Amino acid sequence: MDPAADLGWPSYRLSPVEQWRGGDHASLEDCIAEEAPIALMYNGQPHVVMLATPLDLEDFALGFSLTEGILAAPGEMHAIRVYQRSEGIEVRMRIEPSRCDTLPDKGRNMTGRTGCGLCGAQTLQQAMRRPAPVGPGVLVDAVELARCLAELRGHQRLNRITGAVHAAAFAVPGKGVVLVREDIGRHNALDKLIGALARKGTDFNAGFALVTSRASYEMVQKCASVGIACMAAISAPTGLAVRLALDTGFTLIGFARDDDHVVYANPHRLIHNSHDS
Repeated sequence: MDPAADLGWPSYRLSPVEQWRGGDHASLEDCIAEEAPIALMYNGQPHVVMLATPLDLEDFALGFSLTEGILAAPGEMHAIRVYQRSEGIEVRMRIEPSRCDTLPDKGRNMTGRTGCGLCGAQTLQQAMRRPAPVGPGVLVDAVELARCLAELRGHQRLNRITGAVHAAAFAVPGKGVVLVREDIGRHNALDKLIGALARKGTDFNAGFALVTSRASYEMVQKCASVGIACMAAISAPTGLAVRLALDTGFTLIGFARDDDHVVYANPHRLIHNSHDS
């Protein structure tokens, strides 16, 4: 059963399609990933509308609030309610009143698209926030990194059905992948993961992140802003992401697939037992 169906807006739908493979034709139904407009509201005031997979929206709301600097700590979120509307979904949050004083400075003036992590930021200062340097983080064995990447594939339920969504995972050395969230937008998936970890009271410095996407600037920004010190992405990083990782002491790994990976910044957290050739 689709967990989002309770909202009246499923995370995927069945659609009739015409399929050709090697010259063979079939009429069948395919599972199509959904994206929905998600309106985020703070203390009764609208802030932004994001396009996201309508799944794990309370996690999304908290994670977005933390990584965007709207909240400084999870305890400043007092309540989250999700409402189905005819045009989309509304997430109403009640936060510490003093935090609302800064919302006009953090406001976004347009819809955040699924492929964009900085859409709607009104100033360069909003878009290019520099997190504080990360803590010591964890040491990650390269063999365990490969094992966690393989384990992650088994947790990608929605992607297995639709083939269209990203995953963000949190792994802890010695425990493997402990939590996964999915979304059609890579940055949304990471916000959902961070929100879920925050709701559980997880120590962000005790593990590392895995993402099934490129490592763009806002992905490093989001991790570093909450204290995650290491991220491995299955695709490439951007130059801006590498520079932010170097500035914050963040370990950035790209092209992490099976036993292969490239370390772009702060390699001291990744342990290789074999000698370099």
